Amino acid sequence: MSIDMGKPSTAGRAPGTEEPPDTGVRAPAADDRHRLTALQGLAALSLDAMASVAYGPESIVLVLAAAGAYGMGCTLPVTLAIAALLAVLVASYRQVIAAFPDGGGSYAVAKKHLGRRTSLVAAASLILDYVLNVAVSVTAGVAALTSAFPELYGERVWICLGVLVLVTAVNLRGVVESAKAFLVPTAVFVGSILAMVAVGLFRDGPVSTVTAAGHASALGEGATTIGALLLLKAFAAGCSALTGVEAVANAVPSFRAPAARRAQRTEGALGALLGVMLIGLSVLIGRFHLQPVEGVTVLAQLADASFGHNVAFYVVQFATMVLLALAANTSFGGLPVLMSLLARDNHLPHVFALKADRQVHRHGVLALAVVSAILLVFSGGDTNTLVPLFAIGVFVGFTICQVGMVRHWYGERPRGWQAKAALNGFGALLTGASAVVVTATKFTEGAWLVVVALPLLVLGFEKIHRAYNEIGERLELGRIPRAPQRSRSVVVVPVSGLSRLTSQALTAAGSLGDEVLAVTVTHPTPEDRQSTEALRRDWELWKPGVELIELSSETRSLGRPLAAYVRKLAQIHPDAQVTVLIPETEPAHLWQRLLQNQRGSVVAHAVRRDTDAVICRLRFRITADAR
Repeated sequence: MSIDMGKPSTAGRAPGTEEPPDTGVRAPAADDRHRLTALQGLAALSLDAMASVAYGPESIVLVLAAAGAYGMGCTLPVTLAIAALLAVLVASYRQVIAAFPDGGGSYAVAKKHLGRRTSLVAAASLILDYVLNVAVSVTAGVAALTSAFPELYGERVWICLGVLVLVTAVNLRGVVESAKAFLVPTAVFVGSILAMVAVGLFRDGPVSTVTAAGHASALGEGATTIGALLLLKAFAAGCSALTGVEAVANAVPSFRAPAARRAQRTEGALGALLGVMLIGLSVLIGRFHLQPVEGVTVLAQLADASFGHNVAFYVVQFATMVLLALAANTSFGGLPVLMSLLARDNHLPHVFALKADRQVHRHGVLALAVVSAILLVFSGGDTNTLVPLFAIGVFVGFTICQVGMVRHWYGERPRGWQAKAALNGFGALLTGASAVVVTATKFTEGAWLVVVALPLLVLGFEKIHRAYNEIGERLELGRIPRAPQRSRSVVVVPVSGLSRLTSQALTAAGSLGDEVLAVTVTHPTPEDRQSTEALRRDWELWKPGVELIELSSETRSLGRPLAAYVRKLAQIHPDAQVTVLIPETEPAHLWQRLLQNQRGSVVAHAVRRDTDAVICRLRFRITADAR
């Protein structure tokens, strides 16, 4: 088995020709059943954006509340500005999907149009945002649960880890399986929010205010004006509702053929639903003259005002809690694909580019789960500890992507490119301003960690890239190697006793090498001396035609004496290829592996660490008796 340490091979392609561009339209493949439809894409990749309506409007209200009732009157204009930015982003990412059907989103755009270093900044920002999204989503969902059942508050970390294990397990079965599992919760949440907006529009006033009763108001008093800085801060805070919009563009290869077209439909549907929900909730906030109160979410107050304190109210709360907890699935759908692209470009270990049978980037899923678990434990399951770190990375990615698309239109210059470039330029201006404001306002609250982590991640990518380049140089990748030559072969077989396994090992060694040497490690203790004498006597009686070499070891070490002997052989026979053939049994049952002494692994590790010898592990399969 060979391991390619470099880029994918282009062998067999005619000189001077290139691969045709991927238009996103391909014939149906056998593995399409493990890929997403447009509807499944909404459930698998849009939960983060959908669930953000639970905290996006609230973020706006909490900022504007400082200016009192006068400030609250600006909720709808600020939301409309965010909805306009959402429309710009959706239109932009639909173009990104068409132009980059292999996925990667802002990373792919920046790599082509803004240079490798900028693309790594975009990738690092997306990775940070995806990881933080998992932690924030899970803790927010569990916070809703512990609010309803306060007795569970002390166990919130374990509950968070349990939810993370559930989401990870579902995603390891495939992106389609996760979409099917989360389709119903998504439909219930979206349906309940739209129903709440529709019912609330027909109300002259709130049906109930039971939820907010007895809670202190967070509304400021005495303000008669609202400054531009406060509006900008409210806009930046509300833009947290836009996290997850880029996930579809990052995971285009996860869709069925035609992948680009299905991904564009998903992106458009996501933008439409998210925009309607955000604007609808903001209209209700103004219609019911809602005031933020401590300890009660804005969404809970709106559900109480529209439906009353009844079953429908609890359906909204439960659906919100479930979707917030499951919103982590967006990261599991987008990040492993992004990591696979980084691995293909030699910026992450190549193991992240591997796929399992169900089109799952399993190593990316597991890596995301492990890092997220560490964050959950570090934060103690507290959402407020993580929120200041959230959304900064996604704004950086948004801005880089928009600037890259401006360069794209300027270079390609298709029909109407000026309008498209202007749209992307305007979007870059808005998201760039949001990134600066969010970072500045949350810097002392923990956002400085993201500012520090971004360059560290980029440096890590660069270091991995240099390591792969060095390996490629040593392996002479991309060059025609010299013709293979046959060399003399010496095969070393570690032996501890006589058995059928020993016989098969020497037989296999004889077919592999010109010279076979059986080696046993002896120890000077009395009990070991007796077993060594017995092995020597049995070997002379057996007469296998292979010399038995005894290596004396003062300690109980097994691997080091063998490795030292192999090094000595390599010095004596510099032109010979030394191979160590390690015979091992393969038990009939999995549990029987616990009964093995693991000597083969010890020897293999020592030889691999200290020598350049070839390691060959011979498996003797023990079959169960037929009864």
